[in-house]
Amino acid sequence: MAKTIYFEDVQIGDEMPRLVKEAVTEVQLVKYAGASGDFNPLHTVDATAKLAGFGGVIAHGMLIMAFVAQAVTAWIPNRCLKKLKARFTAVTRPGDVITVTGKVIDKKEAESLIVCEVQAADQKGEVKVKGSFEAVLPKKE
Repeated sequence: MAKTIYFEDVQIGDEMPRLVKEAVTEVQLVKYAGASGDFNPLHTVDATAKLAGFGGVIAHGMLIMAFVAQAVTAWIPNRCLKKLKARFTAVTRPGDVITVTGKVIDKKEAESLIVCEVQAADQKGEVKVKGSFEAVLPKKE
């Protein structure tokens, strides 16, 4: 659970805590398929993914998006988060180690709002998800 973070304590350029996930596994993809209801065989059947031109199974984009949301809400309490946007930029494969990073790019004093960019990249630095989020933070009294 994220601790309370105050608007005054966050500055433009501040980095959010990075989140490094363990390597994505094929078992994780099968479990995610069951949890999400997304049983597209591209995520679980190697032969199907190869026939489709992917060279093997690929992770669900929403799994990687979930890693992004996990990183954001570990830093910013859920109740403060107002918007989370993401764009998928590359596929993730079993064995990839995903690291989520982000930083504050704007502050709006009147609204007590921070705007941050965020991304998820693999161990080679290839960006898989690029996005942004906005949060309204409490002010110190």
